[in-house]
Formats: sequence, structure tokens, C-alpha cells
Amino acid sequence: MPTPHNTAEKNQIAKSVLMPGDPLRAKFIAETFLENPVLVNGVRGINGYTGTYKGVPVTVMASGMGMPSIGIYSYELFKFYDVENIIRVGSAGSYVAELKVRDTVLASSAYSESTFAFVQNGEKADILYPSEELNEKLKKAAVDLGIELREARIHSSDVFYHEGSEYQKTVVDEKKCGAVEMESFALFHNAKVTGKNAACILTISDSFVSHEETTAEERQTTFTNMMKIALEAAIA
Repeated sequence: MPTPHNTAEKNQIAKSVLMPGDPLRAKFIAETFLENPVLVNGVRGINGYTGTYKGVPVTVMASGMGMPSIGIYSYELFKFYDVENIIRVGSAGSYVAELKVRDTVLASSAYSESTFAFVQNGEKADILYPSEELNEKLKKAAVDLGIELREARIHSSDVFYHEGSEYQKTVVDEKKCGAVEMESFALFHNAKVTGKNAACILTISDSFVSHEETTAEERQTTFTNMMKIALEAAIA
């Protein structure tokens, strides 16, 4: 049953979905790790691929940038495609010295000043949580793979280019956020309202502390540790 944003039939989407923001990262994951990946959606360039990983069906589908975008795609997957698990695999900027560029980070929670959840169904909480079960699978996968996995509260922001720096003091000192991205809060909310499971695993792409940065190509093709962990958790 296609939607306005997804032309896949219901049986073309797996129960577990990896969701990077970047459509090119979705393509890279599918072509690098999945057996016999098939493009099942290409509306607006938001590519979705379904194949198998170690014999188990897995879908990799982009979300685009920001909460409104992942809010649409994740809701449709949960509500109309009967997806049970969505694992966001994305990049984040580090707010603290402890999280260094290329570290792999598991979101223990997501704080946001966004009105996304309130407008969607009246949710007033500004901190939302991933699935404990899915997070445990991700932590076990990291251990099994021998990959260090850090944990942190994530700041999900609606704004990429901030004027001034006072906001950072609030989210770091008061809300105890270790890194920033733009999607996980909406994903966790949609999982909550649909009774499904969501998690978020990230690679630190740049640092507000050291000012080190990675290139667009590096973000697309070299953040493979989080991809491997997510894939193992998706089939666990």
C-alpha cells in the first residue's frame, strides 16, 4: 500500500529498517552490506533498499534531514508498513571533549526544544527515550564485534546554523547533552505513539571542542562501525 512518499508495496519493506539521513549513505549501506539489494523506493530521492543480511531481510531507507522529514518517513513505516524496528544510523556533532571525532555513540535519550511531539499528539516531555530492548541489542552487537560504543544523551535540534552560543550552555550544562543531531527525538516519539521500537546510533563527524571535521565523502562511506553494529542488532 504505497503512500505519497513511498512507492514500495508493504511486502517489500522488512520488519527492521536502518535509517540514515543521507540517501547516498543508504545506497552505500545497501550495496556494501546487503545481499541482493533492491531499490524499493525513490520518491524525492529518498532511496529505500531491501535485501538480506546473513539471510535475514533488512531494509535501508533514508530519512532526509530534520525532524519533519524523519517524522514523515518513520511514521509511515511504523503505521502503514508494519515495521517493528527502526535504527537511525547518523552523524552528530560533539559538545564535549569525551566524545571525539569518529567515536560511535548510542543515544541513551534525546532532548529537544522542538514542538514536534507536542504538535503531533500533545506530548509535553522534552526528553524522549529509545527502546531499551533495541538498545541492549546494539550494545551486545558492539561487544561481539569488538567495537567501543559510547552512550550519551543527544540534542535533537531544529536549527543547524545558530546565531550566538547561549543555546549550547543550556543543552550541555542543564540538559546534559553530549552531542547534537536533528532527528532522533522525532523518531523516538513516533515509536512511542505507534507502540514500536526505535534506537539511534551515531558517529561523531565534527567537534565543537576540538573543531575537527570530517568530509561529506567520509560521512557517507567511512562510518562503517555504526552500520555493522546496527545490522547485527537488526537481525538479532
